[in-house]
Parts: sequence; C-alpha cells; structure tokens
Amino acid sequence: MISVAKAISQVIENVKKTDTVKVSVSDALGHVLAEDVTARLTQPWADVSAMDGYAVRAADVSTVPVDLTVIGESPAGGCYDGMVAKAQAVRIFTGAPVPKGADAIVIQEDTVRDGDTVTVQETATPGRFVRPAGLDFKSGSMLLKAGRVLSARDLGLAAAGNVPELTVKRRPRIAIIATGDELVMPGEALGPNQIISSNSVMLAAYVTSLGAKAVDLGIARDAPASLTPLLKSAQNADMLVTIGGASVGDYDLVNQVLDQEGVDLGFYKVAMRPGKPLIFGHLHGTPVLGLPGNPVSVGVTSAIFLKPAINAMLGLDTTTTLEPATLGSDLGENDQRQDYLRATSAVNGSGETVVTPFSKQDSAMLAKFADADCLIVRAPHAKPAKAGDAVDIVRL
Repeated sequence: MISVAKAISQVIENVKKTDTVKVSVSDALGHVLAEDVTARLTQPWADVSAMDGYAVRAADVSTVPVDLTVIGESPAGGCYDGMVAKAQAVRIFTGAPVPKGADAIVIQEDTVRDGDTVTVQETATPGRFVRPAGLDFKSGSMLLKAGRVLSARDLGLAAAGNVPELTVKRRPRIAIIATGDELVMPGEALGPNQIISSNSVMLAAYVTSLGAKAVDLGIARDAPASLTPLLKSAQNADMLVTIGGASVGDYDLVNQVLDQEGVDLGFYKVAMRPGKPLIFGHLHGTPVLGLPGNPVSVGVTSAIFLKPAINAMLGLDTTTTLEPATLGSDLGENDQRQDYLRATSAVNGSGETVVTPFSKQDSAMLAKFADADCLIVRAPHAKPAKAGDAVDIVRL
C-alpha cells in the first residue's frame, strides 16, 4: 500500500494543465482566468455626480440658506455644456457629468425649488458628492490577475472595463464510467438485486462544482466486452474516472481490463479509510483514477484525490487545506491506515470549531455523508483521543 501523501503527489505530478480558450465575459463564470485583464476605459470617464441634486460652486453655499438661479439640467446619459458662474446651479442626476465651474453637489433633500430659483439649506465643501474621473479605475489599470476563479463580481468588473472576452483555462474533461451488473440509473425500474447508480450522479456534480466538465459515459457491466469499449471512448478526456470494480473480487474487473488494455499502473492500494482499493495509472496517455464502489468511498476519495488533480489541470493550488478543530467526542486508537471520519461541525461559545464524528462510519451510508460538513483526519497509528483534544479537519 502507498501512503495518502505519496498517492496524492503521484496523481498531481501525472496530470497535464489544460490549454487556454477565449470565452464571452457573460459565459466565464467559474472559469480560471489565464491572462491578466486591464481596463479599456476610465471609470468614471469624467467627474460625475454621486447623488440627485444640484451642481453648485462650494463657495456660493458656504453660508445658508442661500438662493441660486437654476440655469440648466445635467441628466444621466447627457450633460450641461455651459459654465456654472457665481450664484448659479444646475439640476443634476446620479451619474451625470458635473458641469464646468461647479465643484460640489447639494442633494435635493437639502433644497427647496421654486421655478428657476433653488434655495440651498445645507452647506457643501468642494468635492462633496462628486465622483472624480478614474475613481474606480483608469484606462490600462489592472482589473483582474490571472489565476483567479472568476466570480460574478469579477465578470461585472471586466464588463465595466469594456472587456468583452476573457482568456481562460479550458475546463478539464473528466470522463466517468460506473461499473456493475447491479446498477440502474435513477428512475429506472429496479430488477432483483439491483441498486441505483447514485455514485455517477454525485461524482458528475462534484466534477462540475470543481470547474471541470463531467462526461458521463454510462454503466459498464461486469464483463470485459462491456467495459473495454467505454475505456477506449475516454481517450480524448483529460482524465478517466471509474467507479467500482477496483478491488480484488471475482467481479471486480477494472484492474483486469486496464491491464489487458496496457495500462501504465502507478498504484492500486492506498493506506486510507475509506478508499483503500484505489487505482491510478495511464491508459494510452490518459490518466485513470479508479475509485471504489461504496458511495462514501467515492465522495471521500474524490475530495482527497480528484479535487487536487483538477486543480493541477487548471493551474490552481493543489494543497488540501487542513483546519484545526476541537474534538467533540472520544475516539479510539487508529490502525495503519489514514482515517477520514465523517463529522459535523459547530462553533461553541468560545468561538472554537467543535467537530463530532458520526458513531457509525460505514462507507455505504450516503445519508450520513450528505449530513457531514467535514472529515476528521486521523494519521496512521494515531493514539486514542478524548473530547476536547485538537484534531485536523478537511471541509466538505
């Protein structure tokens, strides 16, 4: 058996970064930015009003109340081309350019209008409620650095900078094959001794959440003639992930068929629980990750191995972040395998994160896995632990 750390390193080192593509800014959500984005304009392009009110000379409203003559209007999307002189004002709206001569905005709530006369009731200093040109950014300013996962806010910023397309990392194509005679898809009629193929649904959703593209190739039955064509159809993927059939039972054919097809095997057992029967290798240049068949094993091994693999393809950080927490219940001594215990977390009155493992940790219990929000990581041969002891967790 190989250690978890060595297995992760081997997976990360044996996947390739994806190339780059250009996408519309409106289609770039969740993509990894591959090139820096700079502004193509200055925002705002001129001194503009931050409020609805009147553009004035601050010197004219240093003492109030004072009457000013309204000489025009500056609407959003328009402007007033004249000059504001002594004792004059221009009606102005949010986002409209400040007229020449004016250096402050008096909000409309602080005024009383009577025909062409406005009575200003509050003073204003120079720059009051004025957004100067370039307040947000200037033409050529750096807006977004390469390497970030693009959020809705990022896309709004790029659009505001007049950038219509972004160069991003291509989403990795992750081919998925579930294996087993017992599997049927959700909604199909269950025959004798059959179960629902929930793993492929869960895995495809997880792949998508990581910024990759899931390609579900379907279910391979427990016969080489069923599995072999599906393996070959995955040759254009950035990674192939199989579910089930990775152990050593008579009907666990993934290892056998991969060997027949000429797989370059890296490892096939990892010292962890759940997830010991885990395969990694290359099939005709395509990385292959063979996951166990139990639902929790699929979920845990995906979080520990598939997530850093996809991050490596996208040029993101591949480190699995461990957070400190306080144990909420006693734990016994661990054996030679690294343990990942499903648990729930809560913050106590002292602000500490307290994590409580489920009393049953069976790798077939998907309901408990759905309830969990973290994994307690226990090293091989860890000593018994008491409630209140410090532990490390991986967030789900």
